[in-house]
Amino acid sequence: MTITAAPPTPDQRILLSGRTWEQFKLIQQGFEDSPGVRLGFYDGEIEILMPGREHEVVKGIIALLMGIFFEVNNIEFEPTGSMTQEKPGLVAAEADESYCIGSSKPTPDLVIEVIFTSGGVMKLRRYQALGVPEVWFWQDGRFTLYHLRASGYEQISQSEIPALATLNLDLLTRCVLLGATSRLEAIRQFRAGLSPV
Repeated sequence: MTITAAPPTPDQRILLSGRTWEQFKLIQQGFEDSPGVRLGFYDGEIEILMPGREHEVVKGIIALLMGIFFEVNNIEFEPTGSMTQEKPGLVAAEADESYCIGSSKPTPDLVIEVIFTSGGVMKLRRYQALGVPEVWFWQDGRFTLYHLRASGYEQISQSEIPALATLNLDLLTRCVLLGATSRLEAIRQFRAGLSPV
């Protein structure tokens, strides 16, 4: 059976500057019954993101493949998805995907953001304020990884989370791209690439 792709719907992103934490909380309450809308706050700026179809498809493919990696490698994990992470009065963020690896923690070990609009640098500032150890961005068909140091995030070429050290990012990238046309083939190729030769 072949699934015909629906026409892409673009992400919608609204930025509001010069706002207070109290204003952010009021806006957050206003969106309580709007599943899928992601809100962020840092340094007086509120971001409202309404992800489009392509954004959600890519996010779902990444989550699917990450779950397979954890299962194949016998790594315990807790998928925390787009849970709201907050330091009241200072920062709030909702990732596309997030994971606690090994055990449950208040702050996830890894956050993954799918970027179809701008805003990556602002998101890094939010996650730094929250103390997230590693952030990955998927943008323009590739992953960019950042690991938190004492001085801020530093771009890295391979995950520094020990459980993810063997993850082949080229394989993951290829299969995320393949997943845009066939989820089954992406899964098959990813699993085959993870299997020992």
